[in-house]
Amino acid sequence: VPLAELSLMNKLIHTSLVESDQYVEILRNDPTSPLYSVKTFEQLPLKKELLRGVYMMGFNRPSKIQEQALPLMLAYPPQNLIAQSQSGTGKTAAFVLAMLSRANANEKYPQCLCLAPTYELALQIGQVVRTIGKFCTDIKVNYAVRGNRILKGMVLEEQIIIGTPGTTLDWCFKQRILDLTKISLFVLDEADIMIDTQGLSCQSIRIHRALPKSCQVLLFSATFKEPVRAFAERIIPDPIVIKLREEELTLGNIRQYFMVCQNSEEQYKALCNLYGSFTIGQVMIFCQTRRLADWLSGKMSRDGHQVATLTAELTVVQRASVIQRFREGKEKVLIATNVCARGIDVQQVTTVVNFGLPRSQDGEPDFETYLHRIGRAGRFGHRGIAFSMVENETVELVHKIEKHFQTTIKQLDPYDMDELEKLAA
Repeated sequence: VPLAELSLMNKLIHTSLVESDQYVEILRNDPTSPLYSVKTFEQLPLKKELLRGVYMMGFNRPSKIQEQALPLMLAYPPQNLIAQSQSGTGKTAAFVLAMLSRANANEKYPQCLCLAPTYELALQIGQVVRTIGKFCTDIKVNYAVRGNRILKGMVLEEQIIIGTPGTTLDWCFKQRILDLTKISLFVLDEADIMIDTQGLSCQSIRIHRALPKSCQVLLFSATFKEPVRAFAERIIPDPIVIKLREEELTLGNIRQYFMVCQNSEEQYKALCNLYGSFTIGQVMIFCQTRRLADWLSGKMSRDGHQVATLTAELTVVQRASVIQRFREGKEKVLIATNVCARGIDVQQVTTVVNFGLPRSQDGEPDFETYLHRIGRAGRFGHRGIAFSMVENETVELVHKIEKHFQTTIKQLDPYDMDELEKLAA
């Protein structure tokens, strides 16, 4: 799944901020310059209309990244900033607050420009602008995206423009309807995706070069690896860097078990025994193929279980809808192929089942996918449990996984109900 699709899914499903204990690291050229953090939105220089909009979003207090980033974004003189953190930590809301604060409603021309890598992500940012800016009725938004046709010679009066790099370039240099010399705040969202997508980073750099030197630049990225760092250095002079220390997926807080079965039917019986023994809140079941996921979904539905299925042929919005329903508890079981093995965080999940182990094309264990699959059960420091249903001929793969991760995967008898009940207790 493209990174942009994963990012959009996370934006669509995170209706509240992710609570994270990760350490916030701040890097700046002058270590002696004072830094400010806030514990409430009221401590920020925000108009009362914006505070009302923040509470409309369901945010009661700033997230860790917002505590540190918002005072810098809203400071005078303006500061250039690079912020890196995982999805759901409030990056979008933070830079939307900055745009709505910087925009002067009395001036009828574009003052804030935000670039996103895809049409869908641009529209999603616009949705956040509309929600937080609901009470700022004089501040308007326009979209420099495919399909939004602007007549040549038309004058843009909206204070905030959200767009993709290609269409924004056209508006600036071909149609000449967007005057970059008047932009006072430039936001570059999803920088790691921009770099990963051919052409977008070059287009973004061209746009940036046409901005005035006084323009404040805010760059956001889920990662801050070397390509992002090099890209940021090309376009942002003297930035302050805010990083959430990357959360490493670990197996230390996840108990792992495996059950040996003869075939898919026996695997299904073992799954039913497991489900009957445990008081399982919400469980994710991973299958290697779409056909197997569809078969398992049909069987569980016929047996009266509330099941949702997440596979690659669904659209991004359909996938996000499935995950949202699962987060809300409307379905207790989410059956997924590897499309959902990484990047999607559902905090209520404490149990993961591998309905067959993930394998690479050469038949060996896919260690990375295994880690990301069972890591869904141990997010944000929670303790989790993972079960793998394996056939006789794939038991060797279990031992290879144990050796690779230097971990223990204990064997269970799928028909020993006493043992399963002990484990559940």
